[in-house]
Amino acid sequence: MSGDHHDHDHEGSELSPIAMRVRALESLLVEKGYVEPAALDELIETYEFKIGPRNGARVVAKAWSDPDYLDRLRTDATAAIAELGYSGRQGEHMVAVENTPDVHNMVVCTLCSCYPWPVLGIPPVWYKSHAYRSRAVIDPRGVLSEFGVELSEGKEIRVWDSTSEVRYLVIPERPDDSGDLNEEDLAALVTRDSMIGTGLALSPDDARAEGLLA
Repeated sequence: MSGDHHDHDHEGSELSPIAMRVRALESLLVEKGYVEPAALDELIETYEFKIGPRNGARVVAKAWSDPDYLDRLRTDATAAIAELGYSGRQGEHMVAVENTPDVHNMVVCTLCSCYPWPVLGIPPVWYKSHAYRSRAVIDPRGVLSEFGVELSEGKEIRVWDSTSEVRYLVIPERPDDSGDLNEEDLAALVTRDSMIGTGLALSPDDARAEGLLA
């Protein structure tokens, strides 16, 4: 397994003081009847799946279409990501790892839930679960299969352990038949799971079928 740092900052990775205040405020608003739990769930889902990961999708799309930017991302991912305006707490020390025809990368945090919030938004519940944190290391190919990702036996799987010191962004392989797309359209192909490594980028046809691409 790749990634050498294991001194996780549990307070910063689980619930920060701000997150604890937000949780308390959420409970109070629901208790007083000012906010419907279903509305909150919908809002969280929007940020988790639609708004949050869009930052990372733009990073990936630029890397796919701009070789100079990709070089900067390889050299100093934190600085390259900040060029696009994405930075902040839990995104200070970023490393980009690229999927290739021979290598598939996958990210986990084995001891808590370190996650690059500035580029991927809210971490999914399964990312924080004990089952994923343990099995991603022991049986990454089996976990990927459960996510619907079937890789050839010859493809190497590299598992990267995020920590309080280093967080990873997977650059998925660019889909075939996407050569004529601009950066904005390319970003529509990039899913949150593909940037964690538990999914693949969408094909243009699949993106169109989901209404993500005209």
